[in-house]
Amino acid sequence: MPQENRSVRARLLAALQEGVFAGVERLPAESELAAQLGISRTQLRDSLASLEREGFITRRQGIGTTVNRHVLSVKNRMDIEVEFLDMVRQCGKTPGVAFVRTEVTACDAHTAECLKIEQGEMILKACRLVTADGAPAIYCEDHVPYGQIKHPISGADFNRPIFDFLRKFCETEPYMDLTDVHAAAADADLAALFEVEPGTPLLYFDEVDYDIEGRPILYSVQYYAEGAVRHTVMRKKL
Repeated sequence: MPQENRSVRARLLAALQEGVFAGVERLPAESELAAQLGISRTQLRDSLASLEREGFITRRQGIGTTVNRHVLSVKNRMDIEVEFLDMVRQCGKTPGVAFVRTEVTACDAHTAECLKIEQGEMILKACRLVTADGAPAIYCEDHVPYGQIKHPISGADFNRPIFDFLRKFCETEPYMDLTDVHAAAADADLAALFEVEPGTPLLYFDEVDYDIEGRPILYSVQYYAEGAVRHTVMRKKL
């Protein structure tokens, strides 16, 4: 979705959650809604289509647009990409970044397979530990092919989301991702990071992000502390 349309979608979603439409069960007709928001009906339809795919609304011929309050009340959706700090914030906690460590290194076989590059090619690896109310919550290792970087990275702020880095320094952004999710036991290193006993269960994400052309642009491994962030998945019958 173009940046302008994403902005319209964000405004409409905010209006549904806590704004002018926070108390309604059905939205006005498209012409009236577009006029209220000061946007074109084309922009509105694109945003409504996005919100419908995400389950926030349901549109039916002859009935109109129904607001799904049970979906809007979910704090964090696993099926919608959200940056870590916002994810923690949505769960009602104060986010922080304990550390960020970056290095340029040769990729291993698994990372090469995920990014569709040759083993040993250089990648930028960024490791960060995100906190929730001061406690370790999310540990992430992001891997970006170094050949994908178009601008010098000396001034990069890795405390900011990796998606910002991709837009600014690689001139690209994720369109979709495929993520394998399962439980993992904390080894000695992870136990030290999360301040837990070795063997403590963690939630593990193994994620590959693709651009709109279907090219892998980011490989990410993520570990979540038990109870730090609640994940909910919305599934629709097709």
